[in-house]
Parts: sequence; C-alpha cells; structure tokens
Amino acid sequence: MKLTDHFQYGLNSPICLTWELTYACNLACVHCLSSSGRRDPRELSTEECKRVVDELQAMQVFYVNIGGGEPTVRPDFWELLDYSIDHNVGVKFSTNGIKLDAARAAQLARTDYVDVQISLDGATASVNDQVRGPGSYDTAMRALENLASAGFPQPKISVVMTRHNVDQLDEFKAIADKFGAQLRITRLRPSGRGADVWDELHPTAAQQRQLYDWLVARGDGVLTGDSFFHLSAYGQALPGLNLCGAGRVVCLIDPVGDVYACPFAIHENFLAGNVRSPGGFPAVWRESELFAELRQPQTGGACRSCGHYDACQGGCMAAKFFTGLPLDGPDPECVRGFGEQALAARSTDTDLPRSEVDHSRSAPRNSRVNARQPVAISLAPPPRRPDRACDASPLAGIADIAGMAEPPGVPVAGA
Repeated sequence: MKLTDHFQYGLNSPICLTWELTYACNLACVHCLSSSGRRDPRELSTEECKRVVDELQAMQVFYVNIGGGEPTVRPDFWELLDYSIDHNVGVKFSTNGIKLDAARAAQLARTDYVDVQISLDGATASVNDQVRGPGSYDTAMRALENLASAGFPQPKISVVMTRHNVDQLDEFKAIADKFGAQLRITRLRPSGRGADVWDELHPTAAQQRQLYDWLVARGDGVLTGDSFFHLSAYGQALPGLNLCGAGRVVCLIDPVGDVYACPFAIHENFLAGNVRSPGGFPAVWRESELFAELRQPQTGGACRSCGHYDACQGGCMAAKFFTGLPLDGPDPECVRGFGEQALAARSTDTDLPRSEVDHSRSAPRNSRVNARQPVAISLAPPPRRPDRACDASPLAGIADIAGMAEPPGVPVAGA
C-alpha cells in the first residue's frame, strides 16, 4: 500500500494542523479565506491555547501552521510561539510582516524549530496592493529585508495565484532568491471573501496550463503543498501530497476553538467540533462523525469515469462546495473543462453556500449569499456514449444534483 493510501483513511494525529489564532487583522485582503478583520471576543485565551499545545504535544503533532487574521497582532503571540517550541511543537506562522521589525527578526533568527512565511500576492506593488491593500508590498519587503539581515534561514514567500500574477512567477522566484527565501505558491479558493472575487481573480484555463508548465520546468524547490493536485491531470504529477487531506491528515482550529475539516472550508457543514468540548482537540480528531465520514473509502463518484481521476483525485472539496458543485463531481478548475461546463450549467439564481463566519470590516460584495440553502444545479443532458471508457465525461448521466453540496452521507471523492 502506498503512503498516500494510508493518508486517505486518516492518521492518529494530523501531520500538519492549521491554527488561526485571531480574526483580527490590520489588512483587508480581498481574497481572505477566513474573512478576517475584527477580533472575535470569544477567541481562545492564552491558557486555553497552551492547553491545546499540550494536547498537540501528547499527540506528537510535528508542527502547527499558525495564521489568522494577522497572528502577530495578538498580544500573547510571541509567548505562545515560545511555549509551542518549548513543548516540541514546531511553528510555521504566516504574516503580512507588520510586526517583523529588526528586533523581532533577530529574535526569530535565534529561535529553533520555527519557520516564517511572508504573504505576498504580487511581485510588484501595483499588483500586490490591489489585493492586499496599499502599503502591504512595502511592509512585506521590509520584513524580508529584516529577516535576511538577521540571518534567518530560508523564510518562505507565500503567493496566492491569481490571473494577475501568474505572469510574475519568474519575478517571484527572483525575489525569493534575493532574500535567501523559498517560494511557496497556493491556489485561490472561493472561500471567505475569496468567494466574492473568485470569478474575476482565479486563473484562466490557459493560465492553469501556464502555471503547470512553469512548475514542471522551473518548480524545483518551489512549495505547493496540496494546492495544485488537480493540475496533475495534465500528465506529470507535481511534487506534494497530490491528495486532499481534509479530516484525514490536516484540519483547522479557528480563533474560537472550532475545528473544521479544512482551512479552506470554514462552514458549518465542515465543522467537526470545538476544542473547549470534553476531551479537547484529541476527541474531535479521533471521534468526530464528520472526520469518520471523510475517512471512509471513496467511490470516486462521477469523476471515476475520467481516465485522469487517479492523477487529480477529483480536485478540491472546498473549491467545489463554495462554487455550488457536487462534492463527487469535477473541480471547478478541472483541466479537462468539465468543471467549467458544470459552472456554466448552474442556474443564475443559485444561492451559493457561504460561511456564516465573517469578521470583515465591510459587508461582502457577493449578493448570492445564503449559507444554509442547498445548492441546486441542473446539468445539460449527457453527451453520446464515448468510444473509450477513459474518455467519459464525469458530468455524463447527472441530471439533477440538487443538494449534493452536503458532505456527511454523500461520497466525497477527491475531497
């Protein structure tokens, strides 16, 4: 059995846990997956956070990926970082750089078992600041300069790929090389405020191919995590997990202690429990009905008829859910175009699922918001039977997929 086969059925503890410490943020990025901005007064206290760290240590979690919001604006952030490291739980934290002055950079350079990830969504200020806000490019550059001057080894530059920055991949790599950093690129998901801008920001089909070709040709040492496994249907599998690990090997703890199957799926349908409940995080991870469902063998659903299923695994659960597509159907950015067909077949008055968790400082732009309504989609009649089974469209035979965005009890192949 391959290692990824073990992952599909879940592990005793997550390989990597994403932990959003706060919804407070000094920026208002248009694609923020957690809709951050204002602090939630219910967020976990310092002592509650330390108890979670103790639980993670006992579970032998290798490291936590800390984010927000902007985690460094939380007053006890540095105390919690030191506590985690002292308890053998490594920390990778994502930041816009607002608090990384020369002194903090020097402190981090003296600290073992910590990694820093600077968010940057444009290789130029004009592209970056349109997404992340005025002055955010200069803030990120200053943080990278401080880390480099302090001798911090290989920080990460984290880029969310949009149709406005795909052409800047070489420039991003040059910035990373300049500061002795490592480039990490991630996929734009239609979750949080990202749902408001996904239609206009997600890379075009041609840009998806451009991104894939660049990764194959120049992607050595570039981190992608599990962001682009749907691109493997082009032919060559990309480095990384190439599998959705939601509820299997990864999950999210949000600032108020809610545990979700995936960092990109902050929605009640993917809520597994809360760390404040009896048994804490270990009980949620090991006993959640949602996680048990996600760890069941998956049939592959409609995508199983596609000859590329083994390569792309049906794509991203969150991307499908928040665009109103069934979880056992094609990814909205399916490289064979089936997702585009499914999106085009949606009714114009479809209420798209949306998270009820929103701490934005302004109202969402998306007017088609109703997080509790089922997603009803009517697809066109199936095409004629293909000559070869491997050429079958995953849309074939699906006449009514209303309500298929509900995860428990529904096959979530390639979630």
